[in-house]
Amino acid sequence: MLPRRRLHRRTFLVAGIYNLVWGLWTGLDPQWLFRFADMPELNHPQVFACLGMVIGVYGLLYLEVARRPEHGFAIAAIGMSGKLLGPAGWLIAVLTGAWPIETGLLILTNDVIWWVPFGLYLRDAWPAWRATWNQPAA
Repeated sequence: MLPRRRLHRRTFLVAGIYNLVWGLWTGLDPQWLFRFADMPELNHPQVFACLGMVIGVYGLLYLEVARRPEHGFAIAAIGMSGKLLGPAGWLIAVLTGAWPIETGLLILTNDVIWWVPFGLYLRDAWPAWRATWNQPAA
């Protein structure tokens, strides 16, 4: 049995809903971050709208982890990799002056707040996932 199963189900339910809402919002208004951070609006907002679509699709995947947390390790690990790589790219953008610090709202809400709950889930789900490595596919 997965430790803290109820907590993990709630975490991924909230993450899934959050990502679906964020993705929809960004798809419908891809200039919102640029207005918020007082940056010039994009000439091709479809690029940021596409990011919204990708984040929204992650929402569906997180809902699947909430539904079957014993089988969500790989999905959560991919999600966590984005939650680590995104801030790294953002930091480079801020340090080079390409993006203002105000865009950190994006990193805080999409990535940083999820590090502990995703990390805890990955730690709890790792033993069961690892144990399936030598099992034949069904």
